[in-house]
Amino acid sequence: MRFRTTGWGRRVLLHILLAALMFVFAFPLLWMLSYSLRPTGLPPVRLELFTPPFAFDNYTRVLRVVPLPRFMWNSLRVVAVAVPLTLLTASWAGFALAQAPRRVRVALLTLSVVLLLVPGPAVWVPRFLIFTRLGWINTLAPLVAPALMGTSPFYVILFYLAFARVPLDVYESARLDGAHPLRIWYAIALPMVRPAVVAVAALTFGDYWSNYVDPLLYMRSEAHYTLPVGVQLLQQAIRANWPLLMAASVMMVAPVVALFVLAQRFFLQGDITLVRWLR
Repeated sequence: MRFRTTGWGRRVLLHILLAALMFVFAFPLLWMLSYSLRPTGLPPVRLELFTPPFAFDNYTRVLRVVPLPRFMWNSLRVVAVAVPLTLLTASWAGFALAQAPRRVRVALLTLSVVLLLVPGPAVWVPRFLIFTRLGWINTLAPLVAPALMGTSPFYVILFYLAFARVPLDVYESARLDGAHPLRIWYAIALPMVRPAVVAVAALTFGDYWSNYVDPLLYMRSEAHYTLPVGVQLLQQAIRANWPLLMAASVMMVAPVVALFVLAQRFFLQGDITLVRWLR
């Protein structure tokens, strides 16, 4: 006997599978939040989710061990400069690629892909020498300097794929009306690729907010440390106090998760989607 699955049954099954997949990905975050509310001094457990009693004062106790608000303020200063600057430079580069002749476009896209293959540690020493010569060591300037070049070739490629899907007739009509390239980029192209702007902004925020290596390389005083380095200092100060460490981790992860929740509706908005970009 064969059982036929109706359209309604397939949708229910699909939602069940998606809910199970979502729980798998969300479980580490739920466990971290649960463990951050666990009273200190209790024996460690392997698996526990929101078991009373809850110790909400763990979040205030963390602030007395290390100056996390100061580190968070430094991280906010970095992302406040780096995210808009990345959107500006990466979108400029992607827009220029979309307008370039085919031979030039292929060469530059190939170069971008090659640059993506370069490991990060390979540029630590050259960057350190450059920033030392510029006198930027122990300032926040080295942390936002990559944004001057779009932060990553990946973001340039994302913008190029978005701008390339805009019909060329739109650009040509704007040129015939006398619009200059910056006017076309700002008034016509950017509003049509809003999902790309939101996606790059969210990804860039996560990159700079969770950046641990660069502050460790370029900062010499604790006053300029960012939040990831502050969490590492907390781990060194209270190595075995896992509830407090998890509370600090929640404080670091919460802005990134909140930004994704607020921005995810833009990812599949309009005619341009992330799935289509990657085809």
